[in-house]
Amino acid sequence: MFVINHPAGPPPAQPSLDLDDGSPPRPGRSLTPLPTRRRSRLRARPELARLVVLLASFVCAACGLVYELELVALGDYLLGDSVTQTSVVLSVMVFAMGLGSLLAKRFTRRPATAFALVECALALTGGLSVLAVYSCWAWIGRYQATMIGLTCLIGVLIGAEIPLLMTLIQRIRREDAGRAAADLFAADYVGALIGGLAFPFLILPVLGPGSGALVTGAVNAVAGAAVVLWLFREEPAPRVRLLLWGGCGLVLALLAAAAAWSDAVERAARQALYGGQVRSVSQSRYQEIVLTGPAEGPLRLYLDGRLAVCGPDEYRGNEGLVHPAMAAGPDARVLLLGGGDGLALREVLRHRGVRSVLVVDHDPALARLARTDPGLATLSGRSLDDPRVRTAQADPLEWLRTVRPGPGESFDVVLADLPAPADGGPVTFHSQEFYGLATRLLAPGGRLAVRGGDEQHGWQGLWQAESGLRAAGLRTVPYAVAGSATASCRPGPEGSQSFLLAAAAQPPLTLAPDAPPPRALTPDTLRTSAARLTALRPLHPPAALTLLGPH
Repeated sequence: MFVINHPAGPPPAQPSLDLDDGSPPRPGRSLTPLPTRRRSRLRARPELARLVVLLASFVCAACGLVYELELVALGDYLLGDSVTQTSVVLSVMVFAMGLGSLLAKRFTRRPATAFALVECALALTGGLSVLAVYSCWAWIGRYQATMIGLTCLIGVLIGAEIPLLMTLIQRIRREDAGRAAADLFAADYVGALIGGLAFPFLILPVLGPGSGALVTGAVNAVAGAAVVLWLFREEPAPRVRLLLWGGCGLVLALLAAAAAWSDAVERAARQALYGGQVRSVSQSRYQEIVLTGPAEGPLRLYLDGRLAVCGPDEYRGNEGLVHPAMAAGPDARVLLLGGGDGLALREVLRHRGVRSVLVVDHDPALARLARTDPGLATLSGRSLDDPRVRTAQADPLEWLRTVRPGPGESFDVVLADLPAPADGGPVTFHSQEFYGLATRLLAPGGRLAVRGGDEQHGWQGLWQAESGLRAAGLRTVPYAVAGSATASCRPGPEGSQSFLLAAAAQPPLTLAPDAPPPRALTPDTLRTSAARLTALRPLHPPAALTLLGPH
């Protein structure tokens, strides 16, 4: 907060002077009068000039929050740990903002010039930040240092805005510091609100992270640097003013060039990451979806950089999730949580007793790709187009929380086709609350099947999931399917994938006669894997995961 100390006694009649730093006279400091033209322009319509500065603050705050959210989202895409990425970006940026506010005190004698330089630097840094981090991740492999460095620099520049804007506000019309700060912070916070809402609902789904950051940078340069330079154009000397306008134009030209080349950069980065046969890329509100491989197969599906489907091996995990649960009792009504790619649904529909299936997935873009891409549609057997299938676009946990069990709302089988935390899945889908809500929808004799992770990550996730299911009042049996679901795409130890089958009474582990025999399963291999995992069960199992942490 800036405190304005007015000297005692009546103000001098002549001359009426403004200071370059907007502060009142202090002993030992000379006054610098502003040109008459500036005084007449600003004071002729001070409310309009003040409104323009507040609008610049509003837009700059919106752009600053978009840069922040872009980095958080990109870190989540690249690493898959949203809590860590959010914590790192927010903490570093808030610290850097404080540092920027302290550094800005040195530049308040020429606030318009300093603000124009800050906004040009911020527009360029923030606009290019996503492409820079993504390129480092694709070609260098370690992007954390780049992300932290850019976050710190963006935070310093954002932090410098408020002191400079406060000085500009006081330049236009002297007023109580508290009132000026209230107006300035109100514009800043409302701008942050608009930027925060625009990011997930407009910028991310329409433009994507890279183009969204570039467009935001251009808006930042125009609304910040250009507006202030126009309003306070007499502050810098003519040569300096020309350089500032040229710098602002150069920033816009660089952002435009980056926008023109961004597609080429992204294509080159994706080819370095995924190979040369990238044939479908889409950025939904929830995730980046990349499909690679020839149309006739084998294909690979990446979700936020995580290999989710490897064509030659995908059947292993989907058969392991579906067939034991479908064989343990009635299977007329099935609830599939996740599974927007239609692959687990394909296995469900192979059982002749199925009458209806409800698929609840949060991302319609994935289901749309599964319907329209020839390779993925063939691999899924066009299961999403089956008349027995209904779909609901919703987050599985939120859908479970809001649905009200009633007549006709219970299911014989509930399948959670959601990645385990060790495989990049969120903890929320393997929490005690999630299992408890899913249990409410089980019909008498109903079963719930979930993924437990693969052998390469150990069995810790399997036992945590089992603890959550047992806390929800279910009895469980663990089992495994030999072979990795991505073995053909990621050579290495074959290992196995683990699953849990749960019900109110101990569920039998078998295969049903009303479906073609699975390729990856036999009754003997199921029983053998269950016996092996039961022998490995720890004497003191780990605590169940909850939305508030382990219990």
